Amino acid sequence: MLRREARLRREYLYRKAREEAERTAQERKDKVRRALEENRLIPTELRKEALALQGSLEFEDAGGEGVTNHVDDEYRWAGVEDPKVMITTSRDPSSRLKMFAKELKLVFPGAQRMNRGRHEVGALVRACKANGVTDLLVVHEHRGTPVGLIVSHLPFGPTAYFTLCNVVMRHDVPDLGTASEAKPHLIIHGFSSRLGKRVSDILRYLFPVPKDDSRRVITFANQDDYISFRHHVYKKTNHRNVELTECT
Repeated sequence: MLRREARLRREYLYRKAREEAERTAQERKDKVRRALEENRLIPTELRKEALALQGSLEFEDAGGEGVTNHVDDEYRWAGVEDPKVMITTSRDPSSRLKMFAKELKLVFPGAQRMNRGRHEVGALVRACKANGVTDLLVVHEHRGTPVGLIVSHLPFGPTAYFTLCNVVMRHDVPDLGTASEAKPHLIIHGFSSRLGKRVSDILRYLFPVPKDDSRRVITFANQDDYISFRHHVYKKTNHRNVELTECT
């Protein structure tokens, strides 16, 4: 098992390195192509290899856009199989952090929560891989307040760390009803950059594909690198209006 994981890891890193080298070579070709098309001087750093690059342009295929890469391979089963999310805490969690982990479990349909105990991160990851877990979430605290969330996609990443601020839990809001556990529709706003799209993929692939009649909506809105999280259910009041109820 360990040999197989090591081999798969080496193959993944090799593909990733090859893609980076191919991307760099393609960027040089594109610079030469644009210079020739616009009748401009070829950039100084490319003049020595300009003839070779120009010769390789003759064999370029214009239909190569959209070819899968290691990023696509990370989420190749997204939408085909539901994600299997495992949630745990840092060591010696306070009662409030345990409560936060329980509420986080309600956000992700089908998620499971595991008591951390004295297990090391490596042991947690190996256990998750052995049981087919797709994403491991670890929440951290400072003096009883949740301050961090690690999202790690298995087996090879990506892994992201999110700082949490202004956390309001369901237990802090009086007279809240039961939370909907339906598969939610997602609203993802403000993730237009390359890094933003990467982060949005990490977040949205934590959720399974919802049914069309689901009345649950989860929003991730990015503004100035602050991601606001909102959780609503809605109902139609008439054919033109809907009524939103925040679930916290």
